[in-house]
Amino acid sequence: MVKTALDNFKRPPCAELLGWRLLDARPEDGWIKLGFEGKPEFCNPAGFIQGGLLSAMLDDTMGPAVLVMSEGRLYTTTISMTVNFLAPAKPGPIIGEAKVTQLGKTIAFVEAKLMAEDGTVLATASASERLLEAARVVGK
Repeated sequence: MVKTALDNFKRPPCAELLGWRLLDARPEDGWIKLGFEGKPEFCNPAGFIQGGLLSAMLDDTMGPAVLVMSEGRLYTTTISMTVNFLAPAKPGPIIGEAKVTQLGKTIAFVEAKLMAEDGTVLATASASERLLEAARVVGK
């Protein structure tokens, strides 16, 4: 497993709820791959993971991509996020990937996708993220 700035940060409760785990990262490319657990408790009446929880997984993939790329210097808050739901998500493992497409002085642009284990793309997102000094906003 590649070492990243995430190793120095405590995982927040929302990440624990989603089953967040680092699978791979290329900090120099602003790319990250995460695993989530699509729990049965996350399902709507049709038996699929509710869209708001998929959105949370996407959001919790994009922010860490910036943190990893900046070697732990920059934390993000989401300004706006657009999500496209492409396929129903069944309970089980979900893979998230994110890529920083542009890192400015105050804003980052990030894209992400969620996939089922078989590679089916479940949802995609793009976001603009406000950049903050991690040392000022996050307890390490």
